[in-house]
Amino acid sequence: MIVWINGAFGGGKSTLAAGLADTLDGAVVADPEAVGDLLRCTLSGHRLRPRDYQDLPPWQEVTRTLVASLHRFTGGPVVVPMSVLDRERARTLLGSLRADGLRLTHLILHTSPDQLHARIAASCEFPGDETRSGAVRAYRRRRAADYYTAASTWLHATGTVIDTTDLTADQTLARVSTHLASTPST
Repeated sequence: MIVWINGAFGGGKSTLAAGLADTLDGAVVADPEAVGDLLRCTLSGHRLRPRDYQDLPPWQEVTRTLVASLHRFTGGPVVVPMSVLDRERARTLLGSLRADGLRLTHLILHTSPDQLHARIAASCEFPGDETRSGAVRAYRRRRAADYYTAASTWLHATGTVIDTTDLTADQTLARVSTHLASTPST
């Protein structure tokens, strides 16, 4: 089973992924951001280096291969915390995993704009380095509108929406765990 966790930047995807890795037997987390970091480093200074690594065809190819290969290798659930807010990119990426015959559950973590902004303001990605943490918070605030646009136009129709507005991280984990145990993946 592949559990793709989508949603707003700063919306709790990585926290949920870590919780699922601890509770699902044999689960591993495959973070496509690491693929992006690798491509960003590899293409540093290259004329083809885009602002957003998701725009690179190799990012989609390597991410799909990583997720599918980990699933085949481990035999256990592969949890993927990654915001994919471009409709065509999401269709292609998630569709290719399903076309490979993999069971895939697409979860969308949703929270109200006020709650998202509060979570972003409270986050500290790099303890002791306010400059880097501040840059992450600024990026997440800039991308919030992208999530809400995708959510209102197409994203929520592509998976199971989990409204986390009034949930703690533990409550979100419990709700998702119950959902995964009771719903067959498609």
